Amino acid sequence: MQHYDYAVVRVVPRVERGEFVNAGIILSNTTSGWLRACFDLDEAAVRALRPDADLESIRAALNAIEHTCAGRNLSQALAQMTPRERFHWLVSPRSTSIQTSPVHSGYGSDMQVVMDHLMARMVRRADRP
Repeated sequence: MQHYDYAVVRVVPRVERGEFVNAGIILSNTTSGWLRACFDLDEAAVRALRPDADLESIRAALNAIEHTCAGRNLSQALAQMTPRERFHWLVSPRSTSIQTSPVHSGYGSDMQVVMDHLMARMVRRADRP
């Protein structure tokens, strides 16, 4: 079993209201250097909170998180960070339309199985096709 940390990525269409839609997971395993993000944005839920939400910008921001986790297209400063340092940078508190939950920890043997479990439990809704 390996220790992992994760945070839920939230889309907050109206920051002043604090309402959010869980959109994905950032998962880090220090032992293996595993750092991944997975997203399943419920655009209808975002639009329910803000009909004029800029979904293109939201998708671009989520895509940037995924690229940062994967180590693709990084700025010079991010490229010098270890995966663990990038995790901490990604989950630092923000007051923007893309935020993360507090960091949570667990133990698992296969990080992809852990990611799938977290996505099913924390992000995907049963009432959605």
